[in-house]
Amino acid sequence: MRASQTLLAIGVFVVCAAVQGLAVAMGLMQAVDLAWLSAYTLSGSAVFYALVRTGANLRLGSDPSLTMPQSLFAISSVSWSYAVTGPLRGAFVAVMLLVILFGIFSLRPAQARLLSVAGFGGLAAAMLWCTLGPTPRYPPRLELLHGLLAAIVLGATLVLVVRLGRMRARLSAQKAELTGALALNRELATRDMLTGLLNRRAMSELLAQEQPRQRRAGGPMALALLDIDHFKRINDRHGHLVGDAVLQHFAELARAELRGGDALARWGGEEFLLLLPGTPLAAAEGVLRRLRERIASADFSAIVPGLTVSFSGGVSVCSAEEVCERAIERADQALYRAKNAGRNCIELAPG
Repeated sequence: MRASQTLLAIGVFVVCAAVQGLAVAMGLMQAVDLAWLSAYTLSGSAVFYALVRTGANLRLGSDPSLTMPQSLFAISSVSWSYAVTGPLRGAFVAVMLLVILFGIFSLRPAQARLLSVAGFGGLAAAMLWCTLGPTPRYPPRLELLHGLLAAIVLGATLVLVVRLGRMRARLSAQKAELTGALALNRELATRDMLTGLLNRRAMSELLAQEQPRQRRAGGPMALALLDIDHFKRINDRHGHLVGDAVLQHFAELARAELRGGDALARWGGEEFLLLLPGTPLAAAEGVLRRLRERIASADFSAIVPGLTVSFSGGVSVCSAEEVCERAIERADQALYRAKNAGRNCIELAPG
């Protein structure tokens, strides 16, 4: 895309040179002026094209398109063209307008203002040289009118470019806000708002993605249901705010004990589902026992003085031929046995 933009600029220069060649043929312009001007314009354009095609432009600044350098080069070329093109010189005011519009969608407002000032300055310098220089070419009064016309056209263009730049900046800011809002919506759609863990829907989607991977790998996939012991008693005695704080602290502690590929979700109320990819039943039991010891020894006294928390767990392994729901159901039955056994223990579900 950058190369095609540079080729477009070269194409404009070539067309202008062809028109100036007609002017030479009609006796309106000196051939030597066209030769020097064309050599400068086309060689400079070729340098920019080579920088873009070779990738050297990527090391020359923050704008890989080299918009500002190309525009300033074009301003010098158009100003030179105005000085030597004779009666056709007025058309190069429009060409100068095209140069400024070339960078309208990539320049910042401050750069656009600088470019417009440079464009008018280039034309003004050419007009002064052609009227007050050592070999005056054009009538001063006519150049004064051309200067006024250039000031009006380029001034209006400057206002338009700055307004479009500000509009582009607002659109970029709005896009960033929308991107952030979309990311937040995704987060809210997949996370439990209280604990920050995956919610039930997100865990169900993760299980649907994980099981085919486990099936291809041929390894086991352990699932565990965890239930905080006597959570209703905590809520009844201390209130729901304390219960929420217990859930949050439990989630923090459990998350800190997990391995990189493990996933924990709030499955409902005080119940959590733990996914242990590539983990056989015995290893999963070890993970749950370490987590149980970590929770049992944790300090919940900042929430309620003297408060201790434990959980019961049921573990199962989902086989390659089995749907996850069936394995979760067996883990739930194992959890029920753990509660009946006095809580604060781990039960395994047979495969």
